[in-house]
This record gives sequence, C-alpha cells and structure tokens, in this order.
Amino acid sequence: MMISAYRGMFDGCAIALLCLVSLSHSAPLSCEDLVRPLEQLDPRHLEGRRALVAGSLSHLPYMERFKDRDSATVNFVNNTSETNISMSRSLSSHNECHYVSYNISLEGSSFTYEDGNLTTTFIYTSCHDCILMSFDVESGKRQHFYLFSRRRELEQTEMEEFRAQVKCLNMPPPHVMDPTKKLCPEETAGNPAV
Repeated sequence: MMISAYRGMFDGCAIALLCLVSLSHSAPLSCEDLVRPLEQLDPRHLEGRRALVAGSLSHLPYMERFKDRDSATVNFVNNTSETNISMSRSLSSHNECHYVSYNISLEGSSFTYEDGNLTTTFIYTSCHDCILMSFDVESGKRQHFYLFSRRRELEQTEMEEFRAQVKCLNMPPPHVMDPTKKLCPEETAGNPAV
C-alpha cells in the first residue's frame, strides 16, 4: 500500500513536470530575444540565392513602393575571404528586372557597404533556410527589415515569428510577397544588369 502511494505521488509529479516543460516551450519569446543579432554568423550559411518572402519598412512612403515589387532576391558569394564577400540583389517590378551588386565587409553579425552609408545586421530567426536582415539607413532615420528564404513560402509558425519581430520594432505590418510571381533570372555575362 505504501508503495502504491509513492507510485501515485511519483506519477503525479511526473505529469506536473511534463506540463511545466511543455508550457515553457510554448511560451512566446520576448522582444529582446526576437530581435537579437545573430551571435555567430557563419559566412558559409549566407552563400547562395534566396527569395524575398516578406518585409517591412519604417518609412511609410517607401513601404508603399515596396509593395509594388513583384519579387526580389539576394545572393551572397564568398569569392575573396571570410570577411569580404559579394552580395547581389535582383528586383522585379512591372515586368522589368533590375540588378545591383556590392562588395561587403562582414563585422560580427553586421556588414557595411562600400560607401558606408548603410549598415545591415543579421537577426535571429528560427527558420532554418532563412536570412533575416535589418537595414539601418541614414544613421537610423529609416529601418528596413527583410526576410529571405530558399523557399518562396514559409510555414505559418515562421511567418508568425517574423510578424512578431516586426511588431517588436514598432514597424508597419509586413508585406508578404506573392510566391507565384517570377523571380528575375540570375545575372550572368549573357544576361547583363538592366
């Protein structure tokens, strides 16, 4: 009888512990955790092309222009060193593709452009194939927040996390790109920038 009493207590404690553990895993992250810069940026994780899935801009007139885009991509190529890499972007708007390339210098979880007018920080995301970038424009006068992925559509939980991150930054609700719109072809010598 004593053993069954202990077993009942043990079972009750085990169930209570499991409930607490499951609650701790479902608790939402704080804003501090949601918008923290990546602690360790692996340049090899950056390599390759990703499509823009969603974004938000703090400056409303630019947000309206952003919504006019059909699609956009970013491509990182490590062709020089661990800290100096190439970044190219493509943008499709009104059936026209536009391309631009930059040489960037990685500094921890951030990078600066050649002209130094723009600082970009890689932000934490639980999305395994995503890159989340926060652009600090004109010394903080504007902020752009872009989510890129190797997939055109993300899971609902991944999008909910991004929306929560945007909300933490007090930015307008994100615009989600239409995954059915074509991406610009990759820029090659036979397909020069428009």
